[in-house]
Amino acid sequence: MIVPMKKVSVVVLNSERKESLRKLRRIGLIHLEEVEGKGPVLAAYKEASANADKAISILDEIKLPKKHMKDGVDLSGNEAEVKAKEIVALGERKKALLEVLRQNNQELERLNKWGSVDPQDFVNLAEKGIFMYMYEIPVDKYSLIGDKTRTLMVNSVGKIARFLLLSDGEVLDRPEDFPPEAFSVPMPDKSTDQLLAENKAADDEISQIELTLLDSKKYRDSIDEFRQKLASDIEFETVFSGMEREGVSEDPSKTTEMETVEQALAAIEEEEKQKDAKLAWLTGYVPEDSMEDFAIECKRNEWAFASSDPADDDPVPTKLQNNKFVSMIYPLTDFLGTVPGYHEFDISGWFLMFFTIFFAMIFGDGGYGLLVTAVMLLMMLKSKVSKKKVSPVFGLILLVSLATVVWGAVTCTWFGIPMDKLPDWLKNLSIPVISNAYEDKLWNVPWISDPSIGLTKDQNIQIFCFSLALIQLSVAHIKAAVRNVKEGKGLKVLGDLGSLLQLIGMFWIVLSMVVNDKVFQMLGNIGSVPVGKIAVSLIAIGFAMSFIFANYEGSVGKSILESCKNIISVLLGVVNVFSDIVSYIRLWAVGLAGAAISSTVNTLAGPILGHAILFFLAVILLVFGHGLNMILNVLSVIVHGVRLNTLEFCTHVGMSWSGVKYRPFADKDLNK
Repeated sequence: MIVPMKKVSVVVLNSERKESLRKLRRIGLIHLEEVEGKGPVLAAYKEASANADKAISILDEIKLPKKHMKDGVDLSGNEAEVKAKEIVALGERKKALLEVLRQNNQELERLNKWGSVDPQDFVNLAEKGIFMYMYEIPVDKYSLIGDKTRTLMVNSVGKIARFLLLSDGEVLDRPEDFPPEAFSVPMPDKSTDQLLAENKAADDEISQIELTLLDSKKYRDSIDEFRQKLASDIEFETVFSGMEREGVSEDPSKTTEMETVEQALAAIEEEEKQKDAKLAWLTGYVPEDSMEDFAIECKRNEWAFASSDPADDDPVPTKLQNNKFVSMIYPLTDFLGTVPGYHEFDISGWFLMFFTIFFAMIFGDGGYGLLVTAVMLLMMLKSKVSKKKVSPVFGLILLVSLATVVWGAVTCTWFGIPMDKLPDWLKNLSIPVISNAYEDKLWNVPWISDPSIGLTKDQNIQIFCFSLALIQLSVAHIKAAVRNVKEGKGLKVLGDLGSLLQLIGMFWIVLSMVVNDKVFQMLGNIGSVPVGKIAVSLIAIGFAMSFIFANYEGSVGKSILESCKNIISVLLGVVNVFSDIVSYIRLWAVGLAGAAISSTVNTLAGPILGHAILFFLAVILLVFGHGLNMILNVLSVIVHGVRLNTLEFCTHVGMSWSGVKYRPFADKDLNK
């Protein structure tokens, strides 16, 4: 469930602002509205945090074998800040030196065929009345230079000739008798010897920097701890400097006469002394079930506060509260960053249930499920033995891996092993109509006498996929209808019912078009009416009800008018129902692809397993192949299994995941 929230405003004395915030953080109940922090202290914190981030990034680029890793060195906060600045400065210096090397090497490459070039030699000759300019030209074009122009051939390497243009005066324009293929070589700013010397010096300095950074790896953990503490300090200072205050019209940190941080801090302290009698306040949200505790703390600390129900447009945070079993889905939703809006639904239970089924069907293989289950049990046991808290992620993975074992058992899928190699007891665990043990069997529909009409194993699984779609999407529309009833929108419920009728009718259309074109023949009639006509009628009636009542807000006429305005979207909505149901076939298709890969791996490794010399190679192939397949299956679950919950289901239920997670203003160290 989504925990109800109260909007609260807390008023404190400005002179006690900092101490009040410390106490408020220790209480850890109020989720503060976003405030804009300001001031030199916050700027200094942010700069230090940025330096720590850069320093850690620089150190993490240095890879060392574990045996060469040095023991960490503890640093105080100030020492860590100074060390981070030094590391960042070294990183920037190294980057600058690499740029110098790049530019110098570019110049050396350009002048490589000219030998040693010193621009000062050209200047000295020019002072004596001898002007020389470097040119290059294709060898076969050199003879085309006119006799009026004096040139001196330097060399010809390959197809390019290099020569000097000689003149008694400065040449500002290109000589008229120069072939168009001749092009001037710009004079370098530095001599090639000087460039080489700079490169050597840069290489030496870079080597020294790299040694220093290598030695600085031992400070990495201390800098990281400093960075984490800074995150808490930044949060506190943002709130402290961003609190609204009575009588404060100007931020002293923005005064132009103040040139240093010390001056700004002194001005802020003086301002605080002058406003002891003034008030400061902040606004946030407290869970309704914690309001009593919050009120007690406010009274104890002599704070004034007011509370009210949040307005519809307030940025209310979302706090989810469920039992331990349903809460197993939280690691996944936290990883995805999906939070329902305060006025939306908590679908955690439905998400967990359907995600578990989707995971099992996509992963597909009971053998894979057993492997993951064993690993999870060992890791949980290890945590218990070491008296560490068991990660909630382990519980979720254990649940979905057990579900995979069940699905693998009912479909008789074990490491892609052929059916003739599996023991009978494993085959007997499976459900025949969807089991691989009966791959070629045609399953007849009991009420159809024609034996030629039946369904294969794959078709039965497809029907199961579409049935999941019908169930999950029906739940979405039922939840939407219940919400409209609670909100007193009685006639709008008819729009939800219309969407549900469209869904049911389209389900049978999908079965007929995708699974088997004889589905309607299998189903026969309901009374004297063919099922096919009933399905089409449900779609038509549902569309009409949705068209009339989907936008109902007190007036049927306005609802119809709104549907007319969006007629294209309304018509496409019918197509979307079809595509949403069909999209669930991905559960069968992706599972089938995984089974094909595991079977292929076995086929490749099978012939060499019987040879003692190649046995080790076969084991490597099996481990690599099945390991890769498991990784691909995990990616498929993230892409497809999550999508069906967060897109198809949530689109039908009307969720946009627009929420902000409830994060109380709290001392993180107290929560560890």
